Amino acid sequence: MKRILLLLSLAFCSGPVDAIYKRWIPNTNFENASNWHEQRLPCARDNAVFASNKKVSVFVQSLHSLTDLYLPLDGEFILSSSGGFMAASAEDPGCGEGAVINFRDTDNYQWLDPAHWQAAVSTDDLENGILLFSVDAERVPCRYDDVIFSPETSFQVQVQEAGSDIPLSSLSVLGKKFTNQAEFAAYLATSTGRLQFPGKFQPQVTNTRCQDKTGCLCGNEGVMQEICSAVLQKAGNTCPQVSCTDPLKPHGHCCGICGVIISLEYSSEFDLEKYRSRLIHTFQNLAKYSGVKLALSKVQSSPSVKGVDPLSSDPTIQIVLIDEKEGQSAGTDALQMGQDIMADIDDHGQTFGITKADMKFATGTTTSPLTGSISAGGITAIILGIIVGLSVVGAAYFLHRMDRCRFPDLGLLRTTSRLEEPAPEDQTFDNPIYDPSPESGELQRDARKEVSHQTGMQFANPVFDASIDV
Repeated sequence: MKRILLLLSLAFCSGPVDAIYKRWIPNTNFENASNWHEQRLPCARDNAVFASNKKVSVFVQSLHSLTDLYLPLDGEFILSSSGGFMAASAEDPGCGEGAVINFRDTDNYQWLDPAHWQAAVSTDDLENGILLFSVDAERVPCRYDDVIFSPETSFQVQVQEAGSDIPLSSLSVLGKKFTNQAEFAAYLATSTGRLQFPGKFQPQVTNTRCQDKTGCLCGNEGVMQEICSAVLQKAGNTCPQVSCTDPLKPHGHCCGICGVIISLEYSSEFDLEKYRSRLIHTFQNLAKYSGVKLALSKVQSSPSVKGVDPLSSDPTIQIVLIDEKEGQSAGTDALQMGQDIMADIDDHGQTFGITKADMKFATGTTTSPLTGSISAGGITAIILGIIVGLSVVGAAYFLHRMDRCRFPDLGLLRTTSRLEEPAPEDQTFDNPIYDPSPESGELQRDARKEVSHQTGMQFANPVFDASIDV
């Protein structure tokens, strides 16, 4: 019995790691006002027009009354149980005089555009809007992700030619989940599949899961040029300006950011999803960090030696933190959260299999650029140094107040110029440990006057009193 339990335990521990779910955002639904040039749905007195030369698949969720409907030469309308069209039989008071309403082109939605995807750790989180933030390379589907096109929606996605294949774990369309390429290829051969996935380049369904609990690489390095091209196209073909003077460039991101990058080295005990849960529940869920976005993933670290193949270096875990602040405050909340994470790594890092942590940061201050790096141990050393320094000052002040320690009277220290030396005043005193006889005392005074004249510095010791007879 124990042997069976052990085998079950090992099988459970070595099982596949939970996948990330990526959902396609744009749709070609009839009821989506943004799909019409006039930004409204056609009503009873309108003419709804679909360009004759456009191939389109359109999902219709409800019944629509129209004056005229112009259909494309090659297209389809997917009707729900309550969807359809009817000729207008009466005037619609809210429709006005009627107009020509034109359906937008839908052939410009690119698969490799990060703006077209949402990500979550579960389908429930997708439905509830609990979404993950990611660097640009991981906003589009990675090789082990489950891709979802929402049920009761139509769409058209262009899979542009890329430098490598686009593998996926699974793909769901109209409520049907495809887990192998043969089934998905059969769907692509249908009229609906051809309209939804036009072109000869298609994603590949592999039904493969990440088997490494420390995380797996996304695999989108070969399509970074296409991803960044889509990102920059929306920003005028240039990276947007940021407030920090020396922005950071996370691995897999197209532009610089104000914020924090933490790089982790790890052991085989590290569990990426468990650590993601800790970061979210321990830090990101705090009210003071509600505006901070957190990205966590395994990345291929760049080698420090020039000319070395990047794939030969060991992967690291990358944490990226950015906040919603602007101007000189940009990145300050992210920095505070990063410092809290580093302190937590100092205390509990070994428990999670973290062997080393390094933090880089950049904020939006312009008077004194706050950029640099600090390790987990460095933060502890700084804090301890401040505590020790304050303790020493406090102890010295306490002893001074208790009359156990006196600070020198700096007003009694004098320096004189080499060119003009004033005559020294006689501020000598009798030292009780020396011979108190008049002869020896006179000799000592003469010697002290000679020394004070040569050095130009003298002081009166308030501890002793020459009038005391020892």
